[in-house]
Amino acid sequence: MIDRRQLLAWAAAWPAAFAAAPSSAWSQDDFPSRALRIIVPFTPGGSSDILARAVGQELTQAWGRPVVVENVPGAGGTLATERAARAAPDGYTLFMGHTGTLAINPWLYPHQRIDTGKAFAPVAWVARVPNVLVVHPSVPADSLAALVDYAKAHPTALAYGSGGNGSAAHLTMEYLKLRTGLKALHVPYKGTAPSVTDLLAGQVQMLFTGSPALMPHIKAGSLRAIAVSSPQRLAQLPQVPTVAETGVPGAAGFEADQWYGLVAPAGTPAAVVDRINRQVNAALATAAVRARLVSEGAQPMPSSPARFGALIQAEASRWGETVKAARVTVD
Repeated sequence: MIDRRQLLAWAAAWPAAFAAAPSSAWSQDDFPSRALRIIVPFTPGGSSDILARAVGQELTQAWGRPVVVENVPGAGGTLATERAARAAPDGYTLFMGHTGTLAINPWLYPHQRIDTGKAFAPVAWVARVPNVLVVHPSVPADSLAALVDYAKAHPTALAYGSGGNGSAAHLTMEYLKLRTGLKALHVPYKGTAPSVTDLLAGQVQMLFTGSPALMPHIKAGSLRAIAVSSPQRLAQLPQVPTVAETGVPGAAGFEADQWYGLVAPAGTPAAVVDRINRQVNAALATAAVRARLVSEGAQPMPSSPARFGALIQAEASRWGETVKAARVTVD
């Protein structure tokens, strides 16, 4: 998706404000002196929630201060985004942003009351999460080629769920449809968890979303994995091909992983951002967190605030093109 040279170049160009934010009256060593909160833009049980709680638990243990996860679903994540952006820039409120809220929503909600590109300071890239295309066992297809053929022969037979209109799961499936000609009706939900629940019940037939929310059901045989969005197969699903290697026309070079990371309100002191970044990176290096993330199909991504900021910029450009090509709206 993004090679190392691109990331380094973007990182070098990232606004200096994030590398040298105004200093605070307190010293870095005084932080944190009270509880922190991580705002999650979706319901409990989805990838954002799973990752926020895994990291929050480690921060609680390291700092001896509670880290509370606050779920604020609705409006494709914009409600939570606005709440987080308006919080005091002191490091005590963090936002678990991801592909949808930080790179896609600015194109879907051009009149939203905040500019996400200016409202947040990147803090820590937490994880890269491949999307997995899954179907209900009742769907008569065990490969992407068979699924595309079935959908073309029965253009009204398939519906797919997502975590909301304009969500990352929505855009990922629309991207796949653009590339392969797959036919399916979109059914938006208020978060990943309810979309998975209805998929398990057969109310929708497909879902193309982050692996953490799907892995337990794939392992249990309740859902059938068809393909993964990453450039390489997942170690947890070695038998499942990548979209790119399926041989389906238009699938060559396909890649559409989700990513997740913490941001803070713009103006948060650089010393505080750096302290949180170092502690998150330390948490991602622990055996417990790595095992938890890897078991869910997520790849820990410890890095600098600048590198995470570069990723956000690059992805916002890429998904903006997809929104326009697929004519996705939230109306």
